[in-house]
Amino acid sequence: MAIIHLFSDNLFLLRALIACIGISLICPILGIFLMLRRMSLMGDAMSHAILPGVALGFMFGGMSVLAMALGGLIAGVGVTTLAGVVSRKTEIKEDASFAGFYLIALSLGVIIISKSGTNLDLMHILFGSILAIGKDSLLILSIIVSFSLIVFAIIIRPLAIDVFDKNLLRTFGVNSSFYHLIFLFLVVLNLVIDFQILGTILVIGLMMLPASCAKLLAKSLNNMLIIAILSSLIASFAGIILSYYCNLPTGPSIVIFNGALYIMAILYVNIMKLIKQPHFKH
Repeated sequence: MAIIHLFSDNLFLLRALIACIGISLICPILGIFLMLRRMSLMGDAMSHAILPGVALGFMFGGMSVLAMALGGLIAGVGVTTLAGVVSRKTEIKEDASFAGFYLIALSLGVIIISKSGTNLDLMHILFGSILAIGKDSLLILSIIVSFSLIVFAIIIRPLAIDVFDKNLLRTFGVNSSFYHLIFLFLVVLNLVIDFQILGTILVIGLMMLPASCAKLLAKSLNNMLIIAILSSLIASFAGIILSYYCNLPTGPSIVIFNGALYIMAILYVNIMKLIKQPHFKH
């Protein structure tokens, strides 16, 4: 009952919890497919690549969530497109191409912020302010999450097939690159929206840590999706409670709980291996 009163008496905590629930429904799913496609570091790269777009969005639209999100989306899609073109037209692999353009975009964003003469707080962009989320941000978040879940439900089958058997889609004449681009668009779209809540650095933790935990514990894709979402929800709830009572930053607290669940999963898997290890008779 005390927990219920805590959220009912503090609407900023309730809004933060609702935002985390929304993020937890889509980001861990995207993280799983980033991991299965061996693109985990690319997700981190894209989370930084949106910075110049966010800075330009602030310059022209002020603290408008929509303006900064649109700017970040354009920057993220631009970096993704350029990296994809370079990897296809040259001998540079996709991960190296992403790393190069992400560093350029991140540096450009910092320069724009430092030279623009605005009061845009770089720490706010990098680490977010989940307790300050407003009704407008929640509305945009709910629209993006709903849209992402619908699109992902449509493309999940070809994405899964492409992960486990790249030649099967070609056999049926399906262009796997098309679905790959849609998937990357969803990743960029959610990173752009979520930076307002957790920041560009911390949001990738909420995307990849639950996915890593699920990869250790589950043997099927369906179970991975369930475990990733549940671990993200549990960590989000626990992180908000911890930050409130211990006066800690909320975003990092949520990611720390996700990290704790990940470490517990590692320990559990290794302990089970030791228990199941056959004993040799002397």
